[in-house]
Amino acid sequence: MKIYAIGDLHLALSTDKPMEVFGPKWENHVTRLTACWKQLITDKDIVILCGDLSWAMKLNEAKVDLDFIDQLPGKKICIKGNHDYWWEKIGVLNTLYDSIYFIQNTAYKVGRYAICGTRGWMHFDDASQEDKKIYLREQERLKLSLQDGIKKGAEEIIVALHYPPTNDKREDSPFTALIEQYPVRQVMYGHLHDETGWEKALKGSYNERMYHLVAADYLEFCPKLILEITE
Repeated sequence: MKIYAIGDLHLALSTDKPMEVFGPKWENHVTRLTACWKQLITDKDIVILCGDLSWAMKLNEAKVDLDFIDQLPGKKICIKGNHDYWWEKIGVLNTLYDSIYFIQNTAYKVGRYAICGTRGWMHFDDASQEDKKIYLREQERLKLSLQDGIKKGAEEIIVALHYPPTNDKREDSPFTALIEQYPVRQVMYGHLHDETGWEKALKGSYNERMYHLVAADYLEFCPKLILEITE
């Protein structure tokens, strides 16, 4: 079994939101994503989706995009992104598909591993009270997810975020501090869509964890291999 990750699919199969307006790198992105996904991934594999799955505003509109994801090979583990306005109660979402599991304050256990995560939030030097409130709430959601992973018996944890866990100076944050309290070895996130952001993003080894930027356009729409489980 292999575990892959990718974020920011930005599907719009039921809405008028052509991604080509964001530049030539997004041309035919669904076709390119599908081809690479089917080439790499089998039904034995897991793909972690780091938010911003669909441009839809409501769940009944997002169903077309979620159906598309459901039909792709592998088990899909999803967290919420800042554009996933269609995201409803987690109990409702997790009744929809056998191949898709939505994380919110929970963890998905596979062997000795648990996949945990939350959306996260932007890192502001001069944050508003509302932003601070959201930031603290997202920390608590990650903590609950990590605790659930431990409760389920995980020996090692994989963390999925939508927002980067650090600022563009790659400084420690409450998110990295929380991650370092648990047996986390892999952390992945998306959200960044420009070359300056990609260059400044935290990538590679940091405080004995591996950090991965997995925004779809950064990966050229091919899911990134994170881990291979041989046990």
